Amino acid sequence: MPSPIKVPPLGESITEAVVSSWRVKAGDRVTVDQPLVELETDKITVEVPSPAAGVVSEISAAQGAKVNVGDTIGVIAEAGPAPAPSGTSPEPGASGQGAPDRSQQAAPAPAPAPAPARAGGEPMPAARAEAGRTGVDLDSVSGTGRGGRVLKEDVQRAAAAQTAESAKKPAPVEARAPATPPPARPAAGGREEIVAMTPLRRRVAERLVQAQQTAAILTTFNEVDMSAVYRLRNAYKQGFVDKHGAKLGFMSFFVKACVSALKTFPAVNAEIRGDDIVYKRYYDVGVAVGGGKGLVVPVVRGADQLGFADIEKEIARLAVRARENKLTLEELSGGTFTISNGGIYGSMLSTPILNPPQTGILGLHNVVERPIAVNGQVEIRPIMYLALSYDHRLVDGREAVQFLVHVKERVEAPERLLLDV
Repeated sequence: MPSPIKVPPLGESITEAVVSSWRVKAGDRVTVDQPLVELETDKITVEVPSPAAGVVSEISAAQGAKVNVGDTIGVIAEAGPAPAPSGTSPEPGASGQGAPDRSQQAAPAPAPAPAPARAGGEPMPAARAEAGRTGVDLDSVSGTGRGGRVLKEDVQRAAAAQTAESAKKPAPVEARAPATPPPARPAAGGREEIVAMTPLRRRVAERLVQAQQTAAILTTFNEVDMSAVYRLRNAYKQGFVDKHGAKLGFMSFFVKACVSALKTFPAVNAEIRGDDIVYKRYYDVGVAVGGGKGLVVPVVRGADQLGFADIEKEIARLAVRARENKLTLEELSGGTFTISNGGIYGSMLSTPILNPPQTGILGLHNVVERPIAVNGQVEIRPIMYLALSYDHRLVDGREAVQFLVHVKERVEAPERLLLDV
């Protein structure tokens, strides 16, 4: 009986994906759980395994197609007996007619030469097509995809590097003044370069526009004096590492401060669902980190139940998995609030965009020593600007300002986080 290849559940609030690439083609024999196709969402790349052993009889969703959860995108048919290897013949004498005339037999085929070592992993179909278009040798391309697979973007970078290298070399006399000019063709080193948008980037763009169009997003700003956090970290950072095996960073202070503020202002931890407001009594905080395919937001579950060390270790674990493109849908889904730290890239101030259906996101920025007034005196203090973007449909301006002040006060006096006051 044929087995359909279906788009699996993709996680909370994710209903569609884009077919990134097929690993097989129609007619290929496959085994149970063999990866067949990669699907990209705005959060993660998902491999769809084969539901049965057999032959791929149909592929109904081409690369780049949008598909929904539950859609059938191909069919696995039952496999018949494996065909006999081509060129086989009965054993000599088996028919009783004696050995065949050796002069009529074809010479044995030469042994295939060993394949050259590949710089990267298995090339994806889109990478093969791009290599054919640009003339790039796939064996020389290092892959950045999952398992070292060579992606289309890897081939494009290699093509651009080859073009740049060629531009540095002096052309031979014949090439400088040919008798017949060669046909014009677009070059990566020209004034413009046109590159197809990846499915992941396309979905991220759609989600960002959707967030802007469906929520009334406003941003309020404040600043925080990081002196107290600096003193604590300098006093206990080595002891913290020795005991917990993790570094004491800034993020755990802000996660704890945000949980305290979310408990005080529950609308920032809520969401609009139809005509209802859903107030969440749990605190799963998304922390934006740079991943192998761009910015992702893994979730620290039950942040209100975790201590500083547990938060730091969980963030470090998720960051490593993000860089290795190993995050699961479970690790990326269901956050109730988000913290984004643009300061690690040098950002002084920004307006973060909401991660629907959440109603709040806190933006952190770089710490800069600035002169400020303290008890009538001018002092140089490490200052960070904070930005809270919120959905004004659910959160009033007064609540948003007070939320950010609450975070500021707890970070400037972190003992309040320990005493819960």
